[in-house]
Amino acid sequence: MKQWIPNCITLLNLLCGCIAALFAFTDDLIIAGIFVAAGIFLDFFDGLAARFLKVSSDLGGELDSMADLITSGLVPGIVMFQLLNDSLGVNLIEGASSFKLGMNEHAISHPYVALIGFLITAASALRLARFNLDTRQTDSFIGLPTPANAIFIISLGIIAQITDTDWIYMILDNPYILTAITLFSCYILNAELPLFALKFKNFGFKGNEIRWVFLAVSVVLILLLQLYAVPCIILIYVFMSLFPQAEKSL
Repeated sequence: MKQWIPNCITLLNLLCGCIAALFAFTDDLIIAGIFVAAGIFLDFFDGLAARFLKVSSDLGGELDSMADLITSGLVPGIVMFQLLNDSLGVNLIEGASSFKLGMNEHAISHPYVALIGFLITAASALRLARFNLDTRQTDSFIGLPTPANAIFIISLGIIAQITDTDWIYMILDNPYILTAITLFSCYILNAELPLFALKFKNFGFKGNEIRWVFLAVSVVLILLLQLYAVPCIILIYVFMSLFPQAEKSL
């Protein structure tokens, strides 16, 4: 029975993703973000449980990918779909948008353009499938992990809804910028780019320099910028992985 404990935790992750998708489709992105965060926590915890109980199976690995596809693949696709809907001043799904433009100032206005957002879901599926077959990603990652990408996209959606800073709203309300973010997300998920993992073999500074610096910078940004720090932290994570020094810690 104990081998089913991690699987049950994984299924809870999947259920969190389903609930998050429901709220995302109604444009309640804050609640959707809370359930995605819960799902990502469960995704981390099921691995811990499997290692602690010393149980693992091919079934658990497949379930994990399926749950991640919903929580960290489908939901960010819906969020980007909603952002594009709102930026275009259109509504493909009647009643789904809670903050609308009075008029569309952009050259594109066809409601189906918003479906571009689901490219993130497709790219996430590709990333997860490749991860299952890639034996290099035990102590580091190749391409941005889907949970990190989900946090990045959903944080942008929440910021767009709550910000009172005009220039930030204008950036996140521009369909061209949102399309560029979507394409960047699809690329970085599947890029042959080594990214360090926050896995500490020991808690000393030597050998973990990149990890401790990243955590320190993240804490400072959260204290200073609060929610606005979240997408910045994901971008800094990618940027710091480009440093030659990071190779020593991968």
